[in-house]
This record gives sequence, structure tokens and C-alpha cells, in this order.
Amino acid sequence: MTAGIAALARRAAAQQGGPAQPPLPQVNPPSRHLPGPQPRATPAVCLYGDQLLKINYEDVAPMIHPLGFDGVELMAQPGGHIEPEHAELHLERAIESMTGNGVDVYCMSTSFTAPNDPTLRLALEWAGEMGVPMVRPGDWKFTDVEPEARLVEAQRDISILSQMARQTGTTLAIRNGTADVVGGSVWDLYFIVRGLDQRLVGYDFDIANAAGQSAGNGWEIALRLVLPRIKMVTARDVYWSKDSGSWKLTDCPLGEGMVDWPKFLAALARHNFTGPISLHVGYSPKDEFSAIRKDVQFLKKQLAAAYGR
Repeated sequence: MTAGIAALARRAAAQQGGPAQPPLPQVNPPSRHLPGPQPRATPAVCLYGDQLLKINYEDVAPMIHPLGFDGVELMAQPGGHIEPEHAELHLERAIESMTGNGVDVYCMSTSFTAPNDPTLRLALEWAGEMGVPMVRPGDWKFTDVEPEARLVEAQRDISILSQMARQTGTTLAIRNGTADVVGGSVWDLYFIVRGLDQRLVGYDFDIANAAGQSAGNGWEIALRLVLPRIKMVTARDVYWSKDSGSWKLTDCPLGEGMVDWPKFLAALARHNFTGPISLHVGYSPKDEFSAIRKDVQFLKKQLAAAYGR
């Protein structure tokens, strides 16, 4: 299986070097480069920006520290705080809203993947301008597309995006998603990115997806595989439930699902990982703020134990 994926990655890389390779989309190199978040000895706990959709992003900023967060991950996607059609204006405003309230922005994320997508291009440009260290693109879905064709497309897109990241002074953090997207198995994404500059392309490691889609401690093997290239972590917890005769992964509060938090965070600590950890509350609590506070407290307690402080 892995040999086949490796062969596919080589084939995709060869295709990228051929005459059919699309030109590199134009991005504006930063005219300024703000310093961004300061280095840390332990991971920063961040709020996923679209978590509080009923509140304008200008009003979210003053709530970040009182809720227990160290920073934020901003998202530009349809239906989110930053709509694509208004991204040119609101990406800068959202970053300034956060930093003006003393909140660090660790990642700019979007649901788009095509290098010529204007929202993804703007995310890279504004991240470079405003000192946001990472940009997370969306998922390359296998739906209605032959898997081999999608893997080749993802290889091409990620290679081009890495060049755009170099131009803007940012880093790509690509998430291991659900089973129906590239990276869902971790292995397919590994063979796509392993030949690219590690400073430009890495992983947003979603521990819930890794734990939910592997038997037993299979997530540990996936983690060992990608650990040197992890740039950020998505914090979620899940369990398998049966709904109308079908099994599905269901989100739940941290510590109530399949994720072995002490073992996972200890592995990060041994590797001296100090990147951001972005909390996603994917379930539907009755009291959202209480659920967020509870998950933040759980995560920080586990981090303190793992990092010895």
C-alpha cells in the first residue's frame, strides 16, 4: 500500500515538472512583516475563530483571554465570520481587531484549496503582512473523483501553495481530515509533502481524526510519522456512535472520547512541540461558553502535566 502511494507521489511530482504545470499564481510579497506571536516554551491554546458565530469578530476579541485562551485561529469561509466576498477588507480588520486587544493570531484558515482561489491568496498575503505564522487550506475531497486523480491534484496544489508560502513568508499547515479527504489516513498526505521544504509545509494534526480512524493505538504510529513536521494541533475528542444503523464519529467534550490526552500531549512535550493548539467544540452544548471554558481548563491541565509546569 505505502509503495503504491509513494509511486503515485513520484508520478505526481513528475507531472508537476512537465510543460502542463500551471503558472504560479501571483501573490504580493509583504511590504511590511509584523513580528507576530512571540516564541513560547509551551503550546498556546487558541480559539477556533468561527466557534462563536453569533458574535461579531470585533466583539470576540475582548473575550479571548477571559475565556482562557492565549490566541486565536481566524477562519475565512462561506457562512463564517469572514465571508470570501468580503475577505479583502475583513481579513486585515479581523487581525487588527485581535492584535489590538492583545490577542495573538496564530493561524489564518480557509475552506479553499485551489492556488488561484482569491480568498486563499488573500489569506497568504495578509498573513505575511500581519505576522500570522501559518495558513491552513481546506480539504481535498475524494467525493465524485477518482482517488488517484485527487491525490495528483492535491500534490500539484500543495506544491504550488508552498511556493506561494515562500513568497509571503508564511507556512502551510495541512490538516489530516476525515476518511473522505486527502490526509484522512495520514499516510497519503505524508507521501505528498515529504519532499517539500519542511519550513514551508507541515501538518495541522487533528488528534480526534487520527484516533477515530485507526484501531487501538494506530494514532501513535501516525503521530510518530508526522511529528517532525507538525506545525499546529487541532484539539477535539470523538467517539463512535450508531445513528439509524450507520456508525459515525461523534464529537464530545475533551476527555470523554477516544483520545488518550496524557499520552498524546506527553509525546508532543518529548518532541518539544511549542506550536499552537486550536480548540474546536464540534458538539452542541446547551451552554456554549461553559462548554468552552470546561474544555480549555481540561486542555490546560493536561498540558501542565505533560510539560511539567
